[in-house]
Amino acid sequence: MQQTVRLVSGLVLFVFVFTHLVNHALGVISLQALEQGLEVFKALWWSLPGTAALYSAFLVHAGLGLWRLYSRRSLAMPRWEATQQALGLMIPVLLFEHVLGTRGAAELYGSDPSYAFVLGVLWVVLPLQGVLQAVLVIVAWLHGCLGLHYWLRTKRRYGALAPWLFGFAVAVPVLALAGYVAAGARLRASLTNDAAMAALLADSGYTQAAGRFVMQAHVIALIAFAALIGLTLAARALRQRLQRRPGRPRLFLSGGRVVPVPPGASALEALRAAGIDHASVCGGRARCSTCRIRVGEGAEDLPPPGPVEQRVLRRVAAPPIVRLACQVHPTADLHLTALLPATATARDGFAPVSYRQGEEREIAILFADLRDFTGLADGRLPYDVVFLLNRYFDVTGQAVVEAKGRLDKFIGDGLMALFGIEAGPTEGCRRALMAAHGIAAAIADLNAVLHAELPGPLRIGIGIHVGPAIVGEMGYGPIKSVTAIGDAVNVASRLENMTKAFGAQLVVSDAVADRAGIDLSAFPAEVADVRGKRDGLSVRIVRRVADLRLGA
Repeated sequence: MQQTVRLVSGLVLFVFVFTHLVNHALGVISLQALEQGLEVFKALWWSLPGTAALYSAFLVHAGLGLWRLYSRRSLAMPRWEATQQALGLMIPVLLFEHVLGTRGAAELYGSDPSYAFVLGVLWVVLPLQGVLQAVLVIVAWLHGCLGLHYWLRTKRRYGALAPWLFGFAVAVPVLALAGYVAAGARLRASLTNDAAMAALLADSGYTQAAGRFVMQAHVIALIAFAALIGLTLAARALRQRLQRRPGRPRLFLSGGRVVPVPPGASALEALRAAGIDHASVCGGRARCSTCRIRVGEGAEDLPPPGPVEQRVLRRVAAPPIVRLACQVHPTADLHLTALLPATATARDGFAPVSYRQGEEREIAILFADLRDFTGLADGRLPYDVVFLLNRYFDVTGQAVVEAKGRLDKFIGDGLMALFGIEAGPTEGCRRALMAAHGIAAAIADLNAVLHAELPGPLRIGIGIHVGPAIVGEMGYGPIKSVTAIGDAVNVASRLENMTKAFGAQLVVSDAVADRAGIDLSAFPAEVADVRGKRDGLSVRIVRRVADLRLGA
């Protein structure tokens, strides 16, 4: 509810600023156009409904801003959020005198603050104030645009509209400042002496009493605003002191680091207070899902997700062990793992939680290795060895990709590939056999091309098995990729190694043939003794992969 009220009040203020800047832009045309625009502006915002909406929005937005400052458990925040907060605090300081000199004087002293009057004061009487008002235009518009940007970028269609909206965001203040400068320069040129300026002030009904009121009220407003901020920070410090207690909870991170949790802080606030970067595109408002974490030991002490968190977690199809760091407030020790990098973007927040974060899936695994490559490389120049390996990697990698497999890694002169991560084990087994067929054919073609340069033909050994494996994005820092670990991976590797003993190009488990629906009865069967498995494994020995008949 707080977020909704803050958003609505912010939108009201943004519309007010927009209409004010559009009015400024009319100064490019003429001073008369400015005055006509002002009448429309007053009809909208000086009416009873407009006044009520504007000042209510200002008080609510400012009040919620102070409340957010008070409720933060840590003042550590991303640079964009700190910028927006700083701009928000600048606006009242720059705004008070202008509001008091126009609306305040009009309501209390009956003055008529025409555009000519305001421009005369800002360009002739108080030129420094004129510069500050130009700064106010930029600050208020930038604060509003930042708020809208960090709200809208969690919406799916925002990416397509962003360039157009950016152009709009730049054009509005540029035109407003151009109109302000053009109209101000014209008016200053028309005020040839002090008498002309005095006449302008008299026409507006602006009296010395109104001037004294503006000066005194401005000082009081600044003091009151500073006091509000000071009281907010003091209340925040007092709350933290009262809540401080021994034995506070800790966060145990996947890298081994332990982070204390400030009293009442969310996991996100605790991480930031410790100087640890953690993704949060929306600034901890439970909109983007980029701060999501996998919770481990200690998760049982957490309260269940609230409605806001549940909505976001459902959107990304998150399992129960995934939570939003901005919504988790640990009261006991908690083990957690970040699921997205600190540099995650809004687009990453739309992606459902998937196998990349770790999931057990039944997949087909293929290992392939060149036979006696060391002997082939012996005596050759390093350039020739690298050239030969790269040709081998090219053709075998292309065969895997064409079979719609995931090339996991090259290991020396061997490779590992995964099939069926998304399509399922049945389709994965078919594709793994297609890849084996493609690899064997590619090696044959490579032998034909390089026969004059090789002392003997390249020979390949391939092992394929299917079974459950843990699939996920693993690695360190930027060196991360989707891979698989588990018993099925080890078995596939050992089947590939068995091709040496059997003198075959391929050793494939019966489980793969059964899943793929391919009859391998024409090939010799063996019960292989696989190290680490109590029972033997039924396999088929395929001496020439070209003899496989895979069908359509």
